[in-house]
Amino acid sequence: MSTPRAVPVEDDEHTAPRRPGPPSTAKRPHLLDALQRYVRDARRRRWPYALAVVVLLAQMAVAMVTTAVEQTPTIDEPVYVATAEVYLKERSLRYNPEHPPLGKLIIASGLVFTDARLDSAFVGSQKALGRHVLYESGNDPGHLMLLARLPVIVLTLLLGLVVLAFARDLTGPAGGLVALALYAFSPDVIANGSLATLDVPAAGFLLTSVWLLWRARRRPHLYVPFAGVATGAAAATRMSVLPVIPVLMLLAVLSFWYARRTPGPGARVRWRLLAYGAAAAVGMAVIAVAVVWATYLVVDPQLRWTAPENVPDIRGTRGRVAAWLPFPEAYRDGMRVQFGFEYDVWQGFLFGRLYEGSLWYYLPAALLVKTPLGMLALWTAGAVALLAVRRLRPAAPYVLVPAAVLLAVAMNGARDLGVRYAVFMPMFLAVAAAGVTLLRRRTVHWVTAALVCFVAVSSLRTYPYYLPYSNEAFGGPSKTRLRLHDSNVDWGQDLGRLAKHLRRHHSGERVWLVHKGAGVPSYYGIDASDPLKAPLGEVHGLLVVSDSAAAKADGRLAALLDTSTPVDEVGHSITLYRRR
Repeated sequence: MSTPRAVPVEDDEHTAPRRPGPPSTAKRPHLLDALQRYVRDARRRRWPYALAVVVLLAQMAVAMVTTAVEQTPTIDEPVYVATAEVYLKERSLRYNPEHPPLGKLIIASGLVFTDARLDSAFVGSQKALGRHVLYESGNDPGHLMLLARLPVIVLTLLLGLVVLAFARDLTGPAGGLVALALYAFSPDVIANGSLATLDVPAAGFLLTSVWLLWRARRRPHLYVPFAGVATGAAAATRMSVLPVIPVLMLLAVLSFWYARRTPGPGARVRWRLLAYGAAAAVGMAVIAVAVVWATYLVVDPQLRWTAPENVPDIRGTRGRVAAWLPFPEAYRDGMRVQFGFEYDVWQGFLFGRLYEGSLWYYLPAALLVKTPLGMLALWTAGAVALLAVRRLRPAAPYVLVPAAVLLAVAMNGARDLGVRYAVFMPMFLAVAAAGVTLLRRRTVHWVTAALVCFVAVSSLRTYPYYLPYSNEAFGGPSKTRLRLHDSNVDWGQDLGRLAKHLRRHHSGERVWLVHKGAGVPSYYGIDASDPLKAPLGEVHGLLVVSDSAAAKADGRLAALLDTSTPVDEVGHSITLYRRR
């Protein structure tokens, strides 16, 4: 008799056959869970980082807007503002040819929101035009200057994002924040970025070009043309960037080589890569030239130009350079004017010494005075890291070489008038300083954080007097006048503050004023006499002297100061004396 076969019990969980069906929640694939956790964690990490970026840029915006509201026109600003008005109203290039149009077009983008009056029949120099537009045409100079400065402020903030992105590309998120913090707290960048001038825009466009060339190491066909646009924007803002353009072209070749290299290429392949890279560099230069031409065409589509009488006849190498460059005639005449400035003899002032001509070490010495100590330390450590850390070494030609070339050219200039001629240094070296975040020692990270905080405190302490800033080793902003002059200390920015101070503390007193600046004292309610036009015996009471004028005092003014006693100061740029 056969034994019956066992029949499986289907409701038994151990023996029942498995039927296909949707997986339970408990058995969801681990990969999906991990992906969701990564997305959630990334979102949590992104918000604090974005908040830190916003806070840094917000404090910079507050500092620059406050400075823009409180400061009266500096020496160069009225010329740029008036020229921008001529661009808008008359479409003419006849004023300020020594600087290309783009920076003034940026300024003009703020002036379109005001109906400023401009006398089309005015005849005079560009300085007289600036005075006429601001003070003699019924315009509100404070309102006009604020609207002219706001576009430069916005551009300066956007350039902070370029610094952040460049440093992130090199070192990662932490390095990006370090670089942005150094940029956002830089007194020189804040001071010049809050003015309707050309220094920060030109340096920022140049930094943007270098960053795009660095990115071209991966996608040259995308980024090299954009680098050409940024290079053209820099050249269309200030002519002082022209010496570094050959360096940028070499970097374009280097980026193309890196992007297209193959392991162990033969000689023929290497030459072909070099040829393609050279073609890319030439194409970048052609785009840059086109951008320069476009800025002139935007102002005057007909390119009407008659060389003014003050264009010098420049011979030799400089004259040939001005003649051969493929730019509009107005640009080349502007170069001749700039070369003419280099043949003039200018006065300088450094560490209490008044001199004629220029000193090759002026800019490094001035940067040593006007850069926060923590920033100097991080600049140095970052530059060393770029050269020493293997991962960062390829970036050294991009970050350090353009800055070094520009600094060398500026050091050989004839005008020792301020660190604004080297405002590119806080931008490029902020990116370099990010390199310290790749050093593996924890102590280095803590020191870096402490130095960034030291920079922030030093910068915030000088608020809102950023133009006369000097670091703690040199006594702070109140002592800068003892070591430097002109745009390092007193660029005419405190005339409005002086008027308020006189009304509050010296109402009814006889005032004698020696002011260096483009503002008109009487417009701000300052009733003052010129002590240089009166007999010494008649000059009694309150003597007010701009610190730049005091630094260069000789003859009559020196005699007045020697017999006067300092009693007060305004904005760390104007000193009040009492003369009995």
